[in-house]
Amino acid sequence: MTVITDRKAFGKAIPIVATDAKRAPKLLDSLSPAEKRWAEAAGFDGAPDTFVALPDAKGAVGRVLAGVREAADPWALAFLPMRLPRGRYALAKGSLTIAPENAAFAWDLGGYEFARYRKARRKAADLQVEDSRRVADALGMAQAVRLVRDLVNTPSEDMGPQELSDVAREQAELFGGEFDEWIGEELLAQNFPAIHAVGRAAAREPRLLEIRWGSSRHPRIAIVGKGVCFDSGGLDIKGADGMRLMKKDMGGAAHALALARLVMQRKLPVSLHVLVPAVENAIAGNAYRPGDVVGRPVHRYAG
Repeated sequence: MTVITDRKAFGKAIPIVATDAKRAPKLLDSLSPAEKRWAEAAGFDGAPDTFVALPDAKGAVGRVLAGVREAADPWALAFLPMRLPRGRYALAKGSLTIAPENAAFAWDLGGYEFARYRKARRKAADLQVEDSRRVADALGMAQAVRLVRDLVNTPSEDMGPQELSDVAREQAELFGGEFDEWIGEELLAQNFPAIHAVGRAAAREPRLLEIRWGSSRHPRIAIVGKGVCFDSGGLDIKGADGMRLMKKDMGGAAHALALARLVMQRKLPVSLHVLVPAVENAIAGNAYRPGDVVGRPVHRYAG
């Protein structure tokens, strides 16, 4: 659940009081003598990304003091969800006031783990905040960030051109957009020789993915993202250190799809056009060579 916005699901929550290093001494002076001694014994001074859990009379967590850089920092509380004891928390009045939308964004992503191949270490603590349009937008932004992280973190074996195509189609269909793609030799027929050249040596065919959404009456916005799902370097083969993380070479495509998701989710008044060339740059006898001229020749030599 992580971030709870439905008031029907609200319950008793442990308060979180935010502060910074400048305001922390005054906050500590406002505590009961026992709480102050506890906080000082824990070394809490309001430094960013630090916290102390103050016990109640029964020894349970009574409230949490959290140190942040500044109230406007959108990542201010991101360090808490996986470090606090499991339970339900809520923002409380204190030295600093963190906007609910910032708290929701940071909390959601602070609980992110890539758990496709192994069980998550633990479940994140929950935060309940009042629902609002800004909170909903913040959580939508967090979903988009999660999409980027999941795509980039997935190894190329499971995130090739076909899988990237599946994600693009899913996002388009989710929000009523139109999806199309050109695969393999179709790229040459449609005059996309460069995409074909980069991906033709791979066992997985290259593709050009397209999403269209919105009304043609609105301004057209085009988003283009590089989708090289793995870049060996081709015949200019990369060394081991340079190749190790080349699954991330499709990060541009991941961001393009996440941004497109946000545009469609928020129903912005635009005519959206998304293009993602999705390829794997592999090595084979038909790999393109350094210095090759890609595309149709303009001049032919006589003789």
